[in-house]
Amino acid sequence: MDVILAVFKLIAAFFFALPQILAPIPAHLNEASYFEDWSAETEYTEAYAAVLEKAEDKDFVILNLADIQISDDERYYPKYEYAKEMINKLVAEQQPDLITLTGDNAWDTVSYVTLVEFIDSLGIPWAPVMGNHDGQGCISEFWCGYLFNEAENCLWKFGPKDMGYGNYIINIEENGEVIHTLFMMDTHDDGEWTVDGKTVSGYDHLWDNQIKWYEWAVKGIAEQEGKTVESSVFIHIPTYEVKEVWNEYYEGHYCAACDKYFTKAQLVADCCPDCAGAITYKDENRNHWLGEYADKATGILHETPCPGAVNNHFTDKMLELDSTKNVIFGHDHVCNASINYEGIQMTYSLKLGQGSYYEDGLMGGTTLTIGSDGTAQYAHHFCG
Repeated sequence: MDVILAVFKLIAAFFFALPQILAPIPAHLNEASYFEDWSAETEYTEAYAAVLEKAEDKDFVILNLADIQISDDERYYPKYEYAKEMINKLVAEQQPDLITLTGDNAWDTVSYVTLVEFIDSLGIPWAPVMGNHDGQGCISEFWCGYLFNEAENCLWKFGPKDMGYGNYIINIEENGEVIHTLFMMDTHDDGEWTVDGKTVSGYDHLWDNQIKWYEWAVKGIAEQEGKTVESSVFIHIPTYEVKEVWNEYYEGHYCAACDKYFTKAQLVADCCPDCAGAITYKDENRNHWLGEYADKATGILHETPCPGAVNNHFTDKMLELDSTKNVIFGHDHVCNASINYEGIQMTYSLKLGQGSYYEDGLMGGTTLTIGSDGTAQYAHHFCG
């Protein structure tokens, strides 16, 4: 009976969603018109970014939702109700001024329409980025972006052409002054590169022109405000450095044969022959971080971090410009680690809901709270 009801609901949802499914299709005929021309010689003006006002008497709260991944498949569709419950609970508790989505938002056409309509119905400004799975099972990734573009409360912009889908800026202002900037950026899907004469393939990340665009905006905002403004970056695929730090400083691999914990690097060098089949994740409320990261990292990584396959040196650019102090991402569903990498807090947002793989106890939302001085602090909020 439950399966029949779920199928009936899915069929009904399809027909109710049909106008929204069909509406973006003519836009494909003129897709290029939704993107903007940009070059490094373009002058940055305050009109370029969306603006949200921070009240003087309270912090500005951003609630991030990661990897919701609801699907039309009958195994997943009932889980949408669970995701809605989690979102409603987080919104009621955190009272966000902005909701962000860091990609892998939904699969399939009905689910995408359903999710966009639900988030928009909350009446809160919201800002999504694309993940590597957005657009799969749908008409196209552009179609997903068009739904965002037309939603009443969504701040989405397609952004500059030839940079993917959805690179845009939100400025948080207080008393007419920009106190914090949010960079919403597309980390794409898969890629292939030639490194030292060899072909390397894997997950993609930010492209060179996106990094130039980011630098242009950071400098433009600094010139406009007369100072470097603190900023945060919201992406889907993690930064390259997360895996580097994990290899050397995260002692999270437990070998039952040895009854001992190892880092990835130690595992390769020192673990016993039986360990290949014995490694598990075992927490015991212990701190897994070693060395300099014992005091600079928190949380757990219950899967191998999966950043871009090659280093795009975006972190080097962030460090050079000294604006971005927080990077929020998803992609790896059973992680909540946050790593302070040379002053930049790189944080896995908690996964929202049961779409795709998940782990009980590692679901919820992550907030970024901005004070009047423009500084931001992250916090996890568990609810599943």
